[in-house]
Amino acid sequence: MSGFGKLKIGSVELDNNVILGPMAGISDLPFRLLCHEQGAGLVCMEMVSAKAITYKNKNTDKLMDIHPLEHPVSLQLFGSEPDVMAEATRMIADKPYDILDVNMGCPVPKVVGNGEGSALMKKPELIEEIVKALVSATDRPVTVKIRKGFNDNSINAVECALAAQQGGAAAVAVHGRTREQYYSGKADWSIIAKVKDAVNIPVIGNGDVVDGPSAKALFEETGCDGIMIARTAQGNPWIFREVVSYLKGEGTPDRPSPQEVYDTVMRHADLQLEYKGEYIGIREMRKHVSWYTAGYPGSARFRNIINQMEDMESLKKACGDIFLQGIR
Repeated sequence: MSGFGKLKIGSVELDNNVILGPMAGISDLPFRLLCHEQGAGLVCMEMVSAKAITYKNKNTDKLMDIHPLEHPVSLQLFGSEPDVMAEATRMIADKPYDILDVNMGCPVPKVVGNGEGSALMKKPELIEEIVKALVSATDRPVTVKIRKGFNDNSINAVECALAAQQGGAAAVAVHGRTREQYYSGKADWSIIAKVKDAVNIPVIGNGDVVDGPSAKALFEETGCDGIMIARTAQGNPWIFREVVSYLKGEGTPDRPSPQEVYDTVMRHADLQLEYKGEYIGIREMRKHVSWYTAGYPGSARFRNIINQMEDMESLKKACGDIFLQGIR
Protein backbone atom coordinates (compact mmCIF):
# COMPACT_ATOMS: atom_id res chain seq x y z
CA MET A 1 0.00 0.00 0.00
CA SER A 2 0.97 3.65 -0.20
CA GLY A 3 -0.76 6.79 0.99
CA PHE A 4 -2.46 7.32 4.34
CA GLY A 5 -4.18 4.40 6.04
CA LYS A 6 -3.51 1.28 8.06
CA LEU A 7 -0.09 -0.36 7.77
CA LYS A 8 0.96 -3.91 8.47
CA ILE A 9 4.56 -4.54 9.56
CA GLY A 10 5.02 -8.28 9.76
CA SER A 11 2.33 -9.51 12.12
CA VAL A 12 1.66 -6.06 13.60
CA GLU A 13 -1.13 -3.93 12.14
CA LEU A 14 -1.06 -0.19 12.83
CA ASP A 15 -4.26 1.86 12.98
CA ASN A 16 -2.50 4.46 10.85
CA ASN A 17 0.87 4.90 9.21
CA VAL A 18 1.99 8.17 10.84
CA ILE A 19 4.84 7.21 13.17
CA LEU A 20 6.81 8.85 15.98
CA GLY A 21 10.49 8.36 15.15
CA PRO A 22 13.10 7.31 17.71
CA MET A 23 15.08 10.16 19.30
CA ALA A 24 17.81 9.59 21.87
CA GLY A 25 16.97 11.28 25.15
CA ILE A 26 13.58 12.43 23.88
CA SER A 27 11.25 9.61 22.86
CA ASP A 28 11.03 8.21 26.36
CA LEU A 29 7.91 6.69 27.92
CA PRO A 30 6.18 9.97 28.95
CA PHE A 31 6.73 11.58 25.55
CA ARG A 32 5.72 8.46 23.59
CA LEU A 33 2.51 8.15 25.57
CA LEU A 34 1.56 11.75 24.79
CA CYS A 35 2.26 11.26 21.07
CA HIS A 36 0.28 8.01 21.02
CA GLU A 37 -2.69 9.78 22.59
CA GLN A 38 -2.49 12.46 19.89
CA GLY A 39 -2.80 9.87 17.13
CA ALA A 40 0.61 8.37 16.32
CA GLY A 41 0.01 4.94 14.77
CA LEU A 42 3.33 3.61 16.13
CA VAL A 43 5.74 5.06 18.68
CA CYS A 44 9.45 4.26 18.58
CA MET A 45 11.62 4.12 21.68
CA GLU A 46 14.97 5.86 22.04
CA MET A 47 17.83 3.60 21.01
CA VAL A 48 19.19 1.04 23.47
CA SER A 49 22.67 -0.50 23.40
CA ALA A 50 22.60 -4.23 22.74
CA LYS A 51 25.92 -4.60 24.53
CA ALA A 52 24.56 -2.77 27.60
CA ILE A 53 21.65 -5.20 27.70
CA THR A 54 24.01 -8.17 27.76
CA TYR A 55 25.92 -6.48 30.61
CA LYS A 56 22.58 -6.19 32.49
CA ASN A 57 22.99 -2.43 32.88
CA LYS A 58 20.26 -1.14 35.21
CA ASN A 59 19.94 2.25 33.50
CA THR A 60 19.45 0.52 30.18
CA ASP A 61 16.75 -1.69 31.66
CA LYS A 62 14.88 1.44 32.76
CA LEU A 63 15.03 2.82 29.21
CA MET A 64 12.95 -0.16 28.10
CA ASP A 65 9.94 0.55 30.33
CA ILE A 66 6.74 0.43 28.28
CA HIS A 67 3.34 1.82 29.26
CA PRO A 68 0.41 -0.56 28.67
CA LEU A 69 -1.48 2.18 26.84
CA GLU A 70 1.20 3.18 24.32
CA HIS A 71 1.04 0.12 22.06
CA PRO A 72 2.02 -0.55 19.37
CA VAL A 73 5.58 0.32 20.27
CA SER A 74 8.92 -0.33 18.55
CA LEU A 75 12.07 -0.99 20.60
CA GLN A 76 15.26 0.16 18.87
CA LEU A 77 18.62 -1.55 19.38
CA PHE A 78 22.02 -0.32 18.29
CA GLY A 79 25.14 -2.40 17.93
CA SER A 80 27.35 -3.94 15.27
CA GLU A 81 27.96 -7.53 16.36
CA PRO A 82 25.24 -9.93 15.16
CA ASP A 83 25.78 -12.47 17.93
CA VAL A 84 25.72 -9.84 20.70
CA MET A 85 22.57 -8.25 19.25
CA ALA A 86 20.89 -11.64 18.99
CA GLU A 87 21.80 -12.46 22.58
CA ALA A 88 20.44 -9.09 23.74
CA THR A 89 17.22 -9.79 21.83
CA ARG A 90 16.80 -13.15 23.56
CA MET A 91 17.44 -11.50 26.94
CA ILE A 92 14.59 -9.02 26.43
CA ALA A 93 12.10 -11.55 25.11
CA ASP A 94 9.83 -10.81 28.07
CA LYS A 95 9.64 -7.08 27.29
CA PRO A 96 6.23 -6.17 25.83
CA TYR A 97 7.45 -4.36 22.70
CA ASP A 98 5.69 -5.10 19.39
CA ILE A 99 8.45 -4.47 16.83
CA LEU A 100 12.24 -4.67 17.07
CA ASP A 101 14.11 -1.98 15.13
CA VAL A 102 17.81 -1.65 14.38
CA ASN A 103 19.45 1.77 14.36
CA MET A 104 21.52 2.19 11.22
CA GLY A 105 21.19 5.95 10.98
CA CYS A 106 22.53 7.57 14.17
CA PRO A 107 25.17 10.14 13.12
CA VAL A 108 26.74 10.81 16.54
CA PRO A 109 30.56 10.41 16.43
CA LYS A 110 30.73 8.22 19.55
CA VAL A 111 28.28 5.73 18.02
CA VAL A 112 29.72 5.88 14.50
CA GLY A 113 33.24 5.53 15.90
CA ASN A 114 32.26 2.15 17.34
CA GLY A 115 31.07 0.99 13.92
CA GLU A 116 27.42 1.34 14.98
CA GLY A 117 24.52 3.51 13.84
CA SER A 118 25.05 4.98 10.37
CA ALA A 119 28.52 3.38 10.17
CA LEU A 120 26.71 0.12 9.38
CA MET A 121 25.76 1.59 6.00
CA LYS A 122 29.41 1.17 5.02
CA LYS A 123 28.91 -2.61 5.24
CA PRO A 124 25.67 -3.76 3.60
CA GLU A 125 26.72 -7.38 4.05
CA LEU A 126 26.88 -6.80 7.83
CA ILE A 127 23.38 -5.30 7.72
CA GLU A 128 22.09 -8.55 6.26
CA GLU A 129 23.92 -10.59 8.92
CA ILE A 130 22.55 -8.50 11.78
CA VAL A 131 18.96 -8.65 10.55
CA LYS A 132 19.22 -12.38 9.94
CA ALA A 133 20.56 -12.93 13.46
CA LEU A 134 17.74 -10.91 15.02
CA VAL A 135 15.03 -12.56 12.94
CA SER A 136 16.26 -15.92 14.24
CA ALA A 137 16.26 -14.63 17.84
CA THR A 138 12.73 -13.21 18.04
CA ASP A 139 9.21 -13.94 16.86
CA ARG A 140 8.48 -10.23 16.49
CA PRO A 141 8.94 -8.23 13.27
CA VAL A 142 12.44 -6.82 12.75
CA THR A 143 12.82 -3.46 10.99
CA VAL A 144 15.74 -1.14 10.22
CA LYS A 145 16.21 2.61 10.04
CA ILE A 146 18.78 3.89 7.57
CA ARG A 147 19.83 7.16 5.95
CA LYS A 148 20.38 8.22 2.35
CA GLY A 149 24.00 7.11 2.71
CA PHE A 150 27.07 7.79 4.80
CA ASN A 151 28.10 10.82 2.74
CA ASP A 152 27.59 12.26 -0.75
CA ASN A 153 30.20 9.85 -2.13
CA SER A 154 28.33 6.85 -0.74
CA ILE A 155 24.61 7.10 -1.52
CA ASN A 156 23.67 3.46 -0.94
CA ALA A 157 20.30 3.43 0.79
CA VAL A 158 18.92 1.12 -1.89
CA GLU A 159 21.74 -1.40 -1.43
CA CYS A 160 21.35 -1.29 2.37
CA ALA A 161 17.56 -1.67 2.17
CA LEU A 162 17.93 -4.68 -0.12
CA ALA A 163 20.44 -6.21 2.32
CA ALA A 164 17.98 -5.72 5.18
CA GLN A 165 15.19 -7.28 3.13
CA GLN A 166 17.43 -10.22 2.27
CA GLY A 167 18.08 -10.72 5.97
CA GLY A 168 14.35 -10.91 6.68
CA ALA A 169 13.45 -7.32 7.66
CA ALA A 170 9.71 -6.62 7.78
CA ALA A 171 10.07 -2.90 6.91
CA VAL A 172 12.67 -0.19 6.38
CA ALA A 173 12.59 3.48 7.39
CA VAL A 174 14.65 5.87 5.26
CA HIS A 175 15.83 9.31 6.38
CA GLY A 176 16.55 11.41 3.30
CA ARG A 177 19.82 12.86 4.63
CA THR A 178 23.35 11.45 4.74
CA ARG A 179 25.22 10.87 7.97
CA GLU A 180 27.49 13.77 7.01
CA GLN A 181 24.47 16.11 6.88
CA TYR A 182 23.25 15.16 10.35
CA TYR A 183 19.96 17.13 10.34
CA SER A 184 21.01 20.09 8.21
CA GLY A 185 19.96 21.01 4.70
CA LYS A 186 16.98 19.56 2.91
CA ALA A 187 15.97 15.89 3.03
CA ASP A 188 16.22 14.16 -0.35
CA TRP A 189 12.87 12.44 -0.82
CA SER A 190 13.94 10.96 -4.17
CA ILE A 191 16.10 8.39 -2.34
CA ILE A 192 13.01 7.24 -0.44
CA ALA A 193 11.23 6.74 -3.78
CA LYS A 194 14.19 4.75 -5.10
CA VAL A 195 14.14 2.45 -2.07
CA LYS A 196 10.39 2.01 -2.45
CA ASP A 197 10.88 0.97 -6.08
CA ALA A 198 13.63 -1.50 -5.14
CA VAL A 199 12.14 -3.48 -2.25
CA ASN A 200 8.88 -5.34 -1.63
CA ILE A 201 8.62 -4.64 2.10
CA PRO A 202 6.99 -1.49 3.54
CA VAL A 203 9.07 1.69 3.28
CA ILE A 204 8.65 4.49 5.82
CA GLY A 205 9.76 7.94 4.69
CA ASN A 206 11.48 10.31 7.12
CA GLY A 207 12.68 13.89 6.83
CA ASP A 208 11.11 17.37 6.65
CA VAL A 209 7.53 16.41 7.51
CA VAL A 210 6.35 19.44 9.48
CA ASP A 211 2.59 19.55 8.84
CA GLY A 212 -0.28 17.95 6.94
CA PRO A 213 0.62 19.26 3.47
CA SER A 214 4.27 18.11 3.74
CA ALA A 215 3.11 14.69 4.97
CA LYS A 216 0.79 14.35 1.99
CA ALA A 217 3.56 15.51 -0.35
CA LEU A 218 5.96 12.87 1.01
CA PHE A 219 3.41 10.13 0.33
CA GLU A 220 2.70 11.45 -3.17
CA GLU A 221 6.31 12.06 -4.21
CA THR A 222 7.75 8.77 -2.94
CA GLY A 223 4.90 6.24 -2.86
CA CYS A 224 6.08 5.33 0.64
CA ASP A 225 3.94 3.16 2.90
CA GLY A 226 4.28 5.27 6.04
CA ILE A 227 5.80 8.51 7.27
CA MET A 228 7.96 9.13 10.31
CA ILE A 229 7.91 12.36 12.30
CA ALA A 230 10.68 13.04 14.82
CA ARG A 231 12.09 16.50 15.54
CA THR A 232 8.86 18.28 14.57
CA ALA A 233 7.18 16.51 17.49
CA GLN A 234 9.51 18.07 20.06
CA GLY A 235 7.26 20.19 22.26
CA ASN A 236 4.51 19.47 19.76
CA PRO A 237 2.79 16.08 20.25
CA TRP A 238 -0.26 17.64 18.56
CA ILE A 239 1.52 17.30 15.20
CA PHE A 240 0.12 13.76 15.00
CA ARG A 241 -3.53 14.73 15.31
CA GLU A 242 -2.95 17.57 12.85
CA VAL A 243 -1.29 15.36 10.23
CA VAL A 244 -3.76 12.49 10.65
CA SER A 245 -6.73 14.86 10.38
CA TYR A 246 -5.30 16.50 7.25
CA LEU A 247 -4.53 13.17 5.58
CA LYS A 248 -8.06 11.97 6.32
CA GLY A 249 -9.37 14.97 4.41
CA GLU A 250 -10.81 16.56 7.55
CA GLY A 251 -8.68 19.69 7.37
CA THR A 252 -6.18 20.89 9.96
CA PRO A 253 -7.58 21.25 13.48
CA ASP A 254 -6.93 24.42 15.44
CA ARG A 255 -3.64 24.60 17.26
CA PRO A 256 -3.95 23.75 20.96
CA SER A 257 -5.14 26.56 23.21
CA PRO A 258 -2.80 27.90 25.90
CA GLN A 259 -4.90 25.94 28.41
CA GLU A 260 -4.41 22.68 26.50
CA VAL A 261 -0.68 23.30 26.16
CA TYR A 262 -0.46 24.00 29.88
CA ASP A 263 -2.47 20.88 30.76
CA THR A 264 -0.24 18.74 28.51
CA VAL A 265 2.96 20.16 30.01
CA MET A 266 1.61 19.45 33.51
CA ARG A 267 0.77 15.87 32.52
CA HIS A 268 4.20 15.47 30.94
CA ALA A 269 5.82 16.71 34.15
CA ASP A 270 3.73 14.34 36.28
CA LEU A 271 4.73 11.38 34.08
CA GLN A 272 8.40 12.38 34.38
CA LEU A 273 8.04 12.48 38.16
CA GLU A 274 6.29 9.12 38.25
CA TYR A 275 8.77 7.27 36.07
CA LYS A 276 12.06 9.08 36.73
CA GLY A 277 11.79 10.84 40.08
CA GLU A 278 12.32 14.53 40.68
CA TYR A 279 16.09 14.81 40.22
CA ILE A 280 16.09 13.34 36.70
CA GLY A 281 12.52 14.37 35.88
CA ILE A 282 13.07 18.10 36.36
CA ARG A 283 16.22 18.04 34.25
CA GLU A 284 14.47 16.16 31.45
CA MET A 285 11.50 18.53 31.58
CA ARG A 286 13.68 21.61 31.14
CA LYS A 287 14.40 20.82 27.49
CA HIS A 288 10.81 19.77 26.79
CA VAL A 289 9.43 22.98 28.31
CA SER A 290 11.90 24.96 26.17
CA TRP A 291 10.30 23.38 23.09
CA TYR A 292 6.75 23.79 24.37
CA THR A 293 7.32 27.51 24.96
CA ALA A 294 8.87 28.29 21.56
CA GLY A 295 7.09 31.30 20.10
CA TYR A 296 5.50 32.45 23.34
CA PRO A 297 6.18 36.07 24.43
CA GLY A 298 9.17 36.19 26.76
CA SER A 299 10.06 32.54 26.12
CA ALA A 300 13.82 33.19 25.82
CA ARG A 301 13.92 34.81 29.27
CA PHE A 302 11.65 32.06 30.60
CA ARG A 303 14.00 29.32 29.36
CA ASN A 304 16.87 30.91 31.29
CA ILE A 305 14.73 30.83 34.43
CA ILE A 306 13.56 27.22 34.17
CA ASN A 307 17.07 25.96 33.46
CA GLN A 308 17.96 26.96 37.03
CA MET A 309 14.98 25.25 38.66
CA GLU A 310 15.58 22.27 40.91
CA ASP A 311 12.03 21.17 41.79
CA MET A 312 8.96 20.32 39.74
CA GLU A 313 6.52 22.50 41.69
CA SER A 314 8.52 25.63 40.81
CA LEU A 315 8.57 24.60 37.17
CA LYS A 316 4.81 23.98 37.17
CA LYS A 317 4.11 27.40 38.69
CA ALA A 318 6.37 29.11 36.16
CA CYS A 319 4.61 27.28 33.31
CA GLY A 320 1.28 28.56 34.57
CA ASP A 321 2.65 32.12 34.38
CA ILE A 322 3.73 31.83 30.73
CA PHE A 323 1.03 29.61 29.24
CA LEU A 324 -1.99 30.98 31.08
CA GLN A 325 -1.04 34.65 30.99
CA GLY A 326 -4.07 36.66 29.99
CA ILE A 327 -6.60 33.80 30.22
CA ARG A 328 -6.90 33.49 33.99
